[in-house]
Amino acid sequence: MPYKQHLSKDKKLAKILETEHHQLEMKKNIPLRLMASIMGQQLSTKVAKVIYHRFLDLYGKKEPKPQQVIDTPHETLRAIGLSNAKVQYVKNVAAFCIEHKINDKKLATLSNEEIIDLLTQIKGVGKWTVEMLLMFSLGREDVFAVDDLGIQQAMERLYNIDTSNKKLMKEKMLQQSQKWSPYRTYACLHLWSWKDNSPKP
Repeated sequence: MPYKQHLSKDKKLAKILETEHHQLEMKKNIPLRLMASIMGQQLSTKVAKVIYHRFLDLYGKKEPKPQQVIDTPHETLRAIGLSNAKVQYVKNVAAFCIEHKINDKKLATLSNEEIIDLLTQIKGVGKWTVEMLLMFSLGREDVFAVDDLGIQQAMERLYNIDTSNKKLMKEKMLQQSQKWSPYRTYACLHLWSWKDNSPKP
């Protein structure tokens, strides 16, 4: 994997790269992926999957277009297990994607920063949500999620970063992550994996 050679220059990170290989994939229908990530916020992966399948069932198991989501009554979306706020946010995404003609082709032409600036205009969509979209749906290789709790915990352990001052902690994380560019997404994938699978100190 070409990314491993580059990331291995960081001696501490090199120790956690050995066991696994990660590959990124591009998914289709990005507006829908964004809706799905909102539905799954603050839920376990298992529960998020159940709700997403119920959502698809509303449209005969087919992926709906944004207009179909807007046309779906609020109560129907509430009934699959979404909170009032999430129903509103999902509809916000659908409306924004129609208004700004957002589709896979358009997003493919934009840089990571442009996509973050564009999609965080939607009420209910934060920077972290868009970073996850960039990594897991758009297959972008150079994304660093500094606000992700799992990344913070992994880097605290791996680099002995002091977490008492959040602002300083994030500055140190960003400084460290610069060395990993242009493969920061892979570094995040390995950090998550290592944190979840390594014995706790």
